[in-house]
Amino acid sequence: MAAWFEEAVFYHMYPIGMSGAPRENRQTEVTHRFPKLARWLPHIKELGCDAIYIGPLFESSTHGYDTKDYRMVDKRLGDNEDFRGFVKEAHELGIRVIVDGVFNHTGREFFAFQDIQKNREQSRYTGWYKGIWFGGNTWYNDGFSYEAWRNCFELVNLNLQNPEVKDYLLESIHGWIKEFDIDGIRLDCADCLDFGFMEDMRRCTGEWKKDFWLMGEVIHGDYARYIQDGTRLLHSVTNYELHKGLYSGHNDHNYFEIAHTIRREFDSNGGIYRGLKLYSFVDNHDVDRLASKVNIQGHLPLIYTLLYFLPGIPSIYYGSEWGIQGRKEGGNDDPLRPALDLDELEKNPPNPELTEWICTLGKARREHPESIYGEYRELLLMNRQYAFARVQGDEAMVIALNNDEDQESTIYVPVPVGGKGYTDVITGKECKEENGKLVIQLPPNGTVLLSNREM
Repeated sequence: MAAWFEEAVFYHMYPIGMSGAPRENRQTEVTHRFPKLARWLPHIKELGCDAIYIGPLFESSTHGYDTKDYRMVDKRLGDNEDFRGFVKEAHELGIRVIVDGVFNHTGREFFAFQDIQKNREQSRYTGWYKGIWFGGNTWYNDGFSYEAWRNCFELVNLNLQNPEVKDYLLESIHGWIKEFDIDGIRLDCADCLDFGFMEDMRRCTGEWKKDFWLMGEVIHGDYARYIQDGTRLLHSVTNYELHKGLYSGHNDHNYFEIAHTIRREFDSNGGIYRGLKLYSFVDNHDVDRLASKVNIQGHLPLIYTLLYFLPGIPSIYYGSEWGIQGRKEGGNDDPLRPALDLDELEKNPPNPELTEWICTLGKARREHPESIYGEYRELLLMNRQYAFARVQGDEAMVIALNNDEDQESTIYVPVPVGGKGYTDVITGKECKEENGKLVIQLPPNGTVLLSNREM
C-alpha cells in the first residue's frame, strides 16, 4: 500500500508572514494568531490540497530560522495549545501537517549559546556548537568565534555529532509528535546536516509514528544521496532543478529545457532519480513568486499543469494560487512572505481563473492514479508544444501543452496505450485518432488532458 505522501498535494504556509506577525520577536505576551491561520484550512481543502507544510513555528528571534526554543510555539503566533488545536482541525478535514525542523543551527538567544556567552570556557555547552574558539571574535564582539551558516553569525551551527545535541533534538521531535500529532518534518538546510543524525531521526520517527515523513531542503548536488535506498535517510528532497526549468522554459518558449530535466531525473531508461518522489514547487518563501518570474501571465496555468503531472509531489505556496506578485529586495525576503487577507482574496480574487484551474488539476490528479504512479513517457517535444503520458498498466493519461500565446496548434501524438479510446478529462469529449496517433487541438496558451480510463 502506498504511503500517504506519495499521493499528496501540499500547501505551503509561512505563518509569521501570512498572519501579519511582527518580523522581530520582542514581545513577552502571547498573541493568538492561529485562528487567522486556521481560517485558511477550508480554502486549502477546497483547493484540493491534503497536506500542509507550515513553518517555521517555534520560538525565534526574527524570521523563524534563528530558534530560541524548540519546545515552545512562537509567541507571535500563539501557544502550544493553539497549534495543537490547529493540527486537530486540519486532521478533521483530512489534511496532514508537516512542520519546519531547523536543526543545522540555532539563534543567539538559544539557552546553550547564552550559557557560553555567560560562562565562556566553563560552560558545559561549548561542545554543542561547531568551532567555538575563545581566541577569536565576531562582529557581535562576544569575545569568541564560532561557525555560522553561510557566515550569517546570527545563525550558530550546531554540532550534530555531539550525543547531547542529538538527544536534545530527537527528544524535541518526539515531543512534537506526542503533543501536536504532526505528520512529518521539512528539514531546513538538509544539505548541511550530519548524515548520522538524519539516519537516527528516520529510525526514531518511524518508531514513534507510522508513515512519518521526512523531506529535506537540498538546493544543489545529488538529491539521491539524501534518500539512498529510501529506508534509512529521508523520504524526499526539494527539486530545485525542476523549479528553475518550469519558469525559464516558458520564458524562453523552450520546452526542451523542461523535457531534458525530466529525462535526466526520471526517465525509465537512465533517469538518475527514477523511482524517487521529489518535492516539486514553482515558488516558495525563499524565491520570487512565480507570477513575478514569468514573462507571460498566460503561462501560469501551463506551469501548474506540469507541476501536477510531471513526476513529483506538488506544492502550492500560499497566495500563489491567485497569481500574486512578489520579488526579493536585495537580501530582504519580506516581499515573498506578505500578510494576506483571505476574506478579501475570496471576495476579490486577483486571478480567479488560475485558482479554478488549480482546483481542476487537483481533481484530475485524484481521479487518475496513473498520473501519480504511472511511468513518464515523452510523446512529442517542440519548442512551443510538449506532450507526455503517465502510463500505469493499460491506463494512461496524456498531458499536452502549447506555450504559443498567439497561435493554436494541432499536434499528432502517438497513442501510449492502445485498445481504448481517449477522452478529454475536463470536457468528456472524445479525442480523434488517425493512424495510431491522437489528434490534439491546443488553443493558444492551452492545455489538454486526455485519459483512456473509464470513468
